[in-house]
Amino acid sequence: MKPVAQDPLAQLTEIRAIMERSSRFLSLSGLSGVGAGVVALAGTAIGHYYLEQQYGAQGYQRLFQTSEGERLAALPFLLGLAVAMILAALLVAAFFTLRRTRRDGLRSLWTAPARRLLLALLVPLVAGGLFCLQLFLSGAPELVVPGLLVFYGLALLNGGKYTLDEIKYLGLTLVALGLIALLLPGYGLLLFGAGFGLGHIGYGLLMYNRYERPVRAKAGKPNFAP
Repeated sequence: MKPVAQDPLAQLTEIRAIMERSSRFLSLSGLSGVGAGVVALAGTAIGHYYLEQQYGAQGYQRLFQTSEGERLAALPFLLGLAVAMILAALLVAAFFTLRRTRRDGLRSLWTAPARRLLLALLVPLVAGGLFCLQLFLSGAPELVVPGLLVFYGLALLNGGKYTLDEIKYLGLTLVALGLIALLLPGYGLLLFGAGFGLGHIGYGLLMYNRYERPVRAKAGKPNFAP
């Protein structure tokens, strides 16, 4: 029997999918973004409560007028809170992404695209973190939140080359919020929660509904074909 020729368009689609899997990390779970957003909102609330306890009402704004000694006294808690938020977000992201990786039948999470994505994210994040730390120590704490938003947004834009394109829109959103925070420093903490919290949650839900829920629904749908 003569073999049936395959559809050239289907072949091209399959080749493109294989090339994307080999060059991009596509297993990043949308639920990772949701989890990171929840962590960011919780961290924002804790930071707000701490600053109010330290400096009274409108504690975040009053932080801008503190002396160098007062800023240094607050630094260990704020730095520890930032590290705890990063670690918690990474753990959540690793859990959900590893779960999706196994569901997709991939053998390892630590692939070449994943390493390229991590490097693309780390360079702007480390540089931005050190830059913002120096801003705080130099007496410009009102620039820390704008700096964090802008550098993180740039990191996402840089990493967008190695994962889903939609992450670039989250990056642009964070850069825009960082520039707004630069113009409105008194609303920095609110914009921090909006960007890192609500931004991640919105992005995560979008990615989950677009790439994960339809796949799961299709996988669970019975096949009635003969």
